[in-house]
Amino acid sequence: MEEPPRYKRIVLKVSGEALRGDKASGICDKVLNEIAVELKEIHQLGIEIGLVIGGGNFFRGTRSHNLDIDRASADYMGMLATIMNGIALRDVLEKKGLVVRLVSALEIKGVAEPFVSKRVIRHLEKGRLVIFAAGTGNPFFTTDTAAALRAIEIKADILLKATNVEGVFAADPKLVQDDKQVKFDHISYKEVLSRELKIMDSTAFTLCREHRLPIKVFDITRRGNILKAITDKNIGTSIN
Repeated sequence: MEEPPRYKRIVLKVSGEALRGDKASGICDKVLNEIAVELKEIHQLGIEIGLVIGGGNFFRGTRSHNLDIDRASADYMGMLATIMNGIALRDVLEKKGLVVRLVSALEIKGVAEPFVSKRVIRHLEKGRLVIFAAGTGNPFFTTDTAAALRAIEIKADILLKATNVEGVFAADPKLVQDDKQVKFDHISYKEVLSRELKIMDSTAFTLCREHRLPIKVFDITRRGNILKAITDKNIGTSIN
């Protein structure tokens, strides 16, 4: 039986890859709609939601080594991809009756409003869902870092990292197919570092650890898991 929500304000980090579903690139309308339905269910519980969106379904800055372009330029292209995803998700959520604000770290008038932490907190307090796009607005930083930074800035209770695996394992489940593979239900920041587990990039993880921001890693590919990640302590892996 699910427990009542234990958090008032959350930041959910969703990768661009999650939005493409089984497509090679772009946005899968089925996946987009399923995520929107779950977010509405969570919102109806009175939980304030900040959503950090990736852009890997269109373009990743790390592809710069395959292209004859500068890494910084490639990162800005990736930021623009997150804005496209943010616009799509905003539209779907609004059609489901939610009031949504798309906030960008890059100034794009007419498309998104600029990020101002106090303004975002006010949006959340008024019951608006906030989508954070364009990462941190700086090249060389991942959307994991943007998620950690935004969660700290808006004083979120937890950072939810949505992935395509069930949680944190002792070894990469994509590389080690073993019935004895160990999944952690709970793990400390210290143990993550000592085991050299690659949960997120080091900058993002360090921010969470220094500010004592709890992290939960869970599988977003299963319908209903976003809600369960908030209400069910047995879903995914908790890091604190």
